[in-house]
Amino acid sequence: MNREATGSVEKAVLNSQQPHWENIFSNSCSRFGDEASYPARIAAELFKKEGKTKILELGGGQGRDSCFFAKEGFSVHSLDYTESGVRSIKEKAEETGLSGSVTARRHDVRDSLPFEDGTFDACYSHMLYCMALTTEELEFLCSEVKRVLKPGGVNIYTARHTGDAHYGTGTLRGEDMYEIKGGFIVHFFSREKVEQLAAGYESFEFEEFEEGELPRKLYLVTMRKED
Repeated sequence: MNREATGSVEKAVLNSQQPHWENIFSNSCSRFGDEASYPARIAAELFKKEGKTKILELGGGQGRDSCFFAKEGFSVHSLDYTESGVRSIKEKAEETGLSGSVTARRHDVRDSLPFEDGTFDACYSHMLYCMALTTEELEFLCSEVKRVLKPGGVNIYTARHTGDAHYGTGTLRGEDMYEIKGGFIVHFFSREKVEQLAAGYESFEFEEFEEGELPRKLYLVTMRKED
């Protein structure tokens, strides 16, 4: 199978993911739990080591990593494309006394990021990149993240990869995107995709890790903007 040309992209189906996630988040206050994810802990260690304090989070979901970063002393600006997700982030921040360190707003990452150039020290996203986004949209997102990062800024993201048990199952929705059980569309990454998206950054590195009961198999990617 040609991983980069597995059929035309079904745009209408991809767009239907937004109301699907609205429904998921509206019916579950902690779908992914309340504990910080593994990549968030790794990212926090790196950010502290390098003196990164102002963080942009993409796809904040229900706020488990947003609040973790705030507890660790970071200023967090979290974006999510669901109203229910943004509401959950704000509620959790308020409940834990972290409202002063967490800002949340609704935004679709297919659009330009609503910030000036060089605003953030670092960007973090857990499984946002492997949602229903085409390669073209991901390339645009990476360029936008690089734009809003300060010189020497770091972009850390995770994505499920083609070694995952769900890869190739369910319904193909174009490129390496499959609609799997539960109606979720996942864009599975190859190593070539990671390299492709790193174009324009000074350097990148990645590691593999597992998460959840399946378990899901993911890449943890760290990309650096030149000083």
